[in-house]
Amino acid sequence: MPEAGSTALFVSDLHLSPERPGITEAFFGFLRDEARRASSLFILGDLFDYWVGDDDLEAPFPASIAAALAALANSGCSVSLMQGNRDFLMGERLARAAHAVLLPDPTLIDLDGISTLLLHGDTLCIDDPDYQNFRAKVRTAGWQVDFLAKSLAERRAIALGLRADSRSSQKAKSEAIMDVAERAVLDAFRRYDCDRMIHGHTHRPARHEHRIGNRTRERWVLADWYSHGSYLRCDSNGNCESVLLDKR
Repeated sequence: MPEAGSTALFVSDLHLSPERPGITEAFFGFLRDEARRASSLFILGDLFDYWVGDDDLEAPFPASIAAALAALANSGCSVSLMQGNRDFLMGERLARAAHAVLLPDPTLIDLDGISTLLLHGDTLCIDDPDYQNFRAKVRTAGWQVDFLAKSLAERRAIALGLRADSRSSQKAKSEAIMDVAERAVLDAFRRYDCDRMIHGHTHRPARHEHRIGNRTRERWVLADWYSHGSYLRCDSNGNCESVLLDKR
């Protein structure tokens, strides 16, 4: 967790894959540059475009990502990982290789005196029952045991098929259904009694204010990295700003 006087960086929805080398190189540059000037880095889900199990770490691409994160951690910037909807199978083996901490979703932290709730964000999209049912199914122990018993090649094929199905189903859904539900956001603020929320998933970067009782809470939505890298920087004075990476 961040220490007093620290600078924390937050990213999500990078969707790294060998098919997008430019974004991967931008991420490596971010880890070597901006992240090394921070005290902590939080990756709030969908670091990978898909993750079929920690035994895939033997492949060159995921191994290179883990090594880059480990180098950052060894430089003095703590690294925390959270599972997303694309890489919910990230586990402790990956976390160890990356010298990172695997956070549960959600996680409540004290960020320089401000109670801050971190989550990927998909649990807030409760107006999409088909997705929530799928999410619940793939997170059961039985489904994961059966899936991980398959070969890596089979798992990759299934993951690519699920990704294609997701893209197809999204075309038939309204923008409102795929966004967070206001009542879910307010419920999370009340349940965790926090003043700030940071999440990704929706690919709709913005800062929102929510008035609950006599307190105004803020919610930051992180950007995806499909076309450009960006991160949220929060300093020790409680100020946060969204930063767009220079094109590399």
